[in-house]
Amino acid sequence: MKINKWLNIGGIASAAASLLHVAILFGGPQWYRFFGAGEGMAQLAENGSNSPLIVTMAIAIVLAIWAMYAFSGAGYIKQLPLLKPILLAIAIIYIMRGVLGIPLVFYIEDPYLNELQEKLTFMIVSSSISFGIGILYFVGWKQLFKHPTQENQLKNKGQ
Repeated sequence: MKINKWLNIGGIASAAASLLHVAILFGGPQWYRFFGAGEGMAQLAENGSNSPLIVTMAIAIVLAIWAMYAFSGAGYIKQLPLLKPILLAIAIIYIMRGVLGIPLVFYIEDPYLNELQEKLTFMIVSSSISFGIGILYFVGWKQLFKHPTQENQLKNKGQ
């Protein structure tokens, strides 16, 4: 079976992002600051609040699920439910995060986003990465339609 390299790379990127979020939990407040979570999240972590833990773990779990969907579409694991529509949704979310991340800093009145204006470099880098991952998912999703036998092989692999 031919591996969908686009979804493979997208899955690796999502898995890496998930692991990075887990690492931030261990890195503590300084890591929250460095990776752009904001001073508020860093202070909550310093004060022992569970909020940063819950939010960061939720993000890590979502990213891990997205990685599993990419690996399913790539052909490494059995086909997950609603594979094609979910892969498209993931691609759209990543692309929208990439496209809208920087303008949000300038146009929305929110203490968190206003704080990020000072971290425009972070927003440019993270938005570029998100956009790139979204393109990987989108191209990989399109490849699933070009190789229908791959989808049948995925279904058979799961049986």
